Amino acid sequence: MRPFAPQLARFTNRTTASSPIAQTAAGYFSSGYQSSPSPPRQNRMASTETGELKLETTDVKTAPGVDLSSEQRTLVASVLDLFAGRPSLAKLQLWKDDGEFSDPITMAKGRKQYEAQWYGLQTAFSEIERKSHNVTSAGNPISMDLTTRYKVKGVGKETTINSKINIFTDGGKIQRVEDKWDGKLPDSSITNAFRRLNAVSVPKMVGVPNNAEEDAKRGN
Repeated sequence: MRPFAPQLARFTNRTTASSPIAQTAAGYFSSGYQSSPSPPRQNRMASTETGELKLETTDVKTAPGVDLSSEQRTLVASVLDLFAGRPSLAKLQLWKDDGEFSDPITMAKGRKQYEAQWYGLQTAFSEIERKSHNVTSAGNPISMDLTTRYKVKGVGKETTINSKINIFTDGGKIQRVEDKWDGKLPDSSITNAFRRLNAVSVPKMVGVPNNAEEDAKRGN
């Protein structure tokens, strides 16, 4: 894995994408591009299958008075890597199998859905730059402010999103991550219908690595 000092990721892999630039990314999916979906996976829990946990975020910033445990720092750093488009099987083993991820256009439940969402970022965006982050609460959920710049691959459109991230944990693993843009999640039935559709369709298009060797070939 390459150093994360500049906190800027550029991608050349072809997987396929999801959030977080709603209209543009959605248009990217509907263009007909598909990668080969992953074949069914057996037990992938062993470290030989998932690889070594290597976190690229080494400086987790916290607000005054917020004291994270070493376990919490590991979880937050892994989530920051995911939002930067730097997934790995080892990082996703920090999630429970029935974990969930939600943002204004995605509602992914279970490992198959949320893994595809995170790996999808590498195809949707040519650049992902973390502008700032700050952990504001060490409770459950762990809360964090995050500002990220995204550049859509092949289109060049750039968007900066200010997020309120909540990380819910259970037994030392991530149970749920909420990404609230400008502190909000949609509550309309129509929007939620699109979110469910995205969660179902993206895993069919995104090829998630089956093991550490395949992960490494993608530069993860």
